[in-house]
Amino acid sequence: MVKLRLKRYGRRHRPFYRLCAMDQRSARDSEAIEEIGHFDPIEKDSQKALTLNAERARYWLSVGAQPSRTVKSLLRKAGVDPTPGAKVG
Repeated sequence: MVKLRLKRYGRRHRPFYRLCAMDQRSARDSEAIEEIGHFDPIEKDSQKALTLNAERARYWLSVGAQPSRTVKSLLRKAGVDPTPGAKVG
């Protein structure tokens, strides 16, 4: 099963995350199927904190990828409906 989840980058006390479509059996920081955006929780400007390819996120959701709890909340902030079976477009 494919999951939409975060990969952690950055250094200690300065996290940076990439939103990725990954096999659920793979490790957190292993190779992703596709990277669809990034998230910087330290960034003060909320427009710059989250960068997301919404079209690709909708595609992965439409083919059955399950978002993690954190990714689901980030998708809502970006204006993408994370519920399964949502219309593409």
